[in-house]
Formats: sequence, structure tokens, C-alpha cells
Amino acid sequence: MVTAIEELDSERLWVGAVAALLVALIGGSIAFPERVYYGFVWHYFWGPVLADAQSAACAVYADGSTTYLSDAASCAAAAEPVAYPGYTIVSEIGYAVTLLVALIGVVFLLRRLDVGRDRELFYALFPYMLVGGALRVVEDAFDAVPEGVDIAIAFPWNTLIISPVIYFTMFAITLVALVASVRLTGGDANYRYPLAGVGTALLAVILGYLTFLAFTTDYVQFYPQITAVVVVAATLLTAGVWWAIERYAPQINRGTRNMGIVVLWAHTVDGVANVVGIDWARELGLPADLVPKHPVNRALIGVGEQFPEAVQQVIGTAWPFLIVKLIAAVFVIWVFDERIFEESPRYAILLLIAIVAVGLGPGSRDMLRATFGI
Repeated sequence: MVTAIEELDSERLWVGAVAALLVALIGGSIAFPERVYYGFVWHYFWGPVLADAQSAACAVYADGSTTYLSDAASCAAAAEPVAYPGYTIVSEIGYAVTLLVALIGVVFLLRRLDVGRDRELFYALFPYMLVGGALRVVEDAFDAVPEGVDIAIAFPWNTLIISPVIYFTMFAITLVALVASVRLTGGDANYRYPLAGVGTALLAVILGYLTFLAFTTDYVQFYPQITAVVVVAATLLTAGVWWAIERYAPQINRGTRNMGIVVLWAHTVDGVANVVGIDWARELGLPADLVPKHPVNRALIGVGEQFPEAVQQVIGTAWPFLIVKLIAAVFVIWVFDERIFEESPRYAILLLIAIVAVGLGPGSRDMLRATFGI
């Protein structure tokens, strides 16, 4: 059992490590701005956010200023550093490391609040995983606003709801809601009800706003069949895989139990949303298919494109991503065995929350983007 002194030492070690990393990044950016800030931080992390916020094909840094270009040819001809909207392998690794460090900090916070050992926290935070994806679609809707029309959240504030900054925004919102709910209930187990209520209310407001735009503007449409197809297909696939696990390998899910269903469904939604949006959006009524932004998605679509044209016409090219998602979800469920929950329940639950969010956030965004024709 971890003693109070050991917990305090662990917290101090975490604070020291985070402080050292921040000092290295900030100090390096000041001492060597061209190499550390513009060559690394701006190039892989902040530049893509700026390009996305300005709806540009890319952002280019040169001579102390940032220029936004609107066509791929100009971006390809520009001198580095050039930042494109979306993710790179470097940025995805950086965000994964940041996520793990943040989760450790949250474990320390949950210890101090004396919550998070039960699985109810996992279910109470489920609405927030959908809020992140829905909020990202709001910014997508702003990209479609015609010139001369005011948008609700303009640059630079819209960077707060652009990936990956939106993950930090949602982290802050969720943290505030958690602490407030615990304080409101005096640390009682009932904290999960106001926590889930806040998340559900936020989701309802955001979906209501998108629906309002769909019926009052020309740049947001409404294709409810997309959501219906994604949700039904993801649910059926989840049910089938879950039945197979329970029937042939029940030991896989002895640790996560019902949380495993949520993990599997979240990543199945992500996979199905990609398949539907990239391969079948036109067939379901949209003007055009969606375009993948993540390098992993693009790489796996490349695998699908290796099959004969006749096969692609039948099953599309995005299906390898769905297969990988299903395999990864089952692997996660298997890894989180009973021993992990016995030794460190808070960290296990937080990791599962993060894993679900990483799947359901992008998945719900892709689904809602297609649903609202954005």
C-alpha cells in the first residue's frame, strides 16, 4: 500500500519533471527560437492549429511573421517551416506523452479529492467524450461561413476548439466540473450525478446549436441518416464482437467488465464513421466524401487502395482503419486485467477514460461533420 509520504514524494517528482520540461521548452525557445520554437514547437504543434483556424492550406513562417497560403502548390514550394492543418507523427507522439503526464497529475488530484476508485467516474464522464467531438464540429461549421458573415467565435479564440487544443480545453472544462461536483456533494459518492448532468447539458446545448444552424443557414445542412447508419452499424459490430468475446474468450474482459463495451463501442464508432464519411458519404446523400486528416488514417487508406479497383468499388478503401480499431479495442480490453484494477484503480479508470475519448472524440466529430454536411 502506498503511504502518504510516498504519495507526496511521487507528487513532488511529477511536479519537478513537468517544471523541468517546461523550463527546457521555454528556455530553449527563448535562447534558440529558430531551432526550438519555430523549428519544433511552431512547426509541429502551434503552426497546424493556426493554419486550421485560418482555414488555410498551410501556414509558413519566414522573416519573423506567419503567412497563410490557400493552395497546395504554394505550400509545397514554400521554404520550411511549413505547417499543415491536422496531425503529424511527431505531433501525435508529443500529444500522447502529454496525455500520459496529465493523467498522472489527475491521479494525484483524485487522491486528494478521495474519489475515482469506483467505476462510476468512468460512466459519469462519458458525456464529455461526446462534447469534445461536437464542439469541434462547431468550429468546422465556422469554416463554412461565407465572407461578410460574422461567426460566433472568431480567430484567435477559435483555436481553443481546434484539435489538439480542444483536448486541453475539454480537460479544463471536465476538471472544473469534477471539482465543483465533488465540492457540491461534500465528497459523497453522489458527485457523479451533477458531473454527468453538466456534461449532458453541454452536449445538448452544442447539438441544439448545430441543429439551429442547419435550419437557419445555407452553409450547414442536416443528414440524420449519417448518424443513424454510424450508430446502428457500430452498435451491431460491438454486439457481435462482444458476443464472441463472452462466448469464446471471456477471460479477456474480466478486468474491464461492462466498461469494455464502452471502449469497444467508442472505437468502433470512430472506425465506422471513417468508413461512412470517406467511402459512402456521397451514396448517403452528401455532396462529397470526407477527407482524412490523421496520418494513421491516410496510411491505412493507402492499404485499402492496394486492392483491385473492383474490390474498392464494393468495400471502399477506409475499411482497414475499422479493422485496426476493432483489434486495438479488444487488445486494450485484454490488457486491462483484474490485477491492474486491484493495484491502481484510479489510474486504470483514467487511462480507460482517455482511451475512450481518443476514439469517441474524433469518431463523433467525423459522424457529426457528415451529419451536418460540414
